[in-house]
Amino acid sequence: MAGTINKVILIGHLGDAVKMHYFEGGNAIGRFPLATNETYTNRQTGEKVTNVEWHNIVVRNKLAEICEKYLTKGDKVYCEGRIKTRQYEADGQKRYATEIQVQEMTFLSTKKDLTNGGSNTEIVKKIMLHLM
Repeated sequence: MAGTINKVILIGHLGDAVKMHYFEGGNAIGRFPLATNETYTNRQTGEKVTNVEWHNIVVRNKLAEICEKYLTKGDKVYCEGRIKTRQYEADGQKRYATEIQVQEMTFLSTKKDLTNGGSNTEIVKKIMLHLM
């Protein structure tokens, strides 16, 4: 294989609200933590064990604005994008952050619209209209 692939697919729950940052020129970036979990049964004790993995999600521009509008803590989403590690400096020390830069997203459940009597299909239609 001549090329390489950097592709990430996650289905998980938001750990917090989308934090937005707006730039001059109208660009925006949104960030939020996403929790995925793995459950298995311990063979020795017979108890169920759940491991949670946290991912730093980054969305940009129109997708970020849509996420801010519709998503809240606990909502389930499908994210597709690429993994990226960035370097920054804090307190005079180099630090690294690994993030998932999302290009495609599907809302699987949102508390805001489901509590107002909406269905997932209606939510997706609303989101698609915003993207056009």
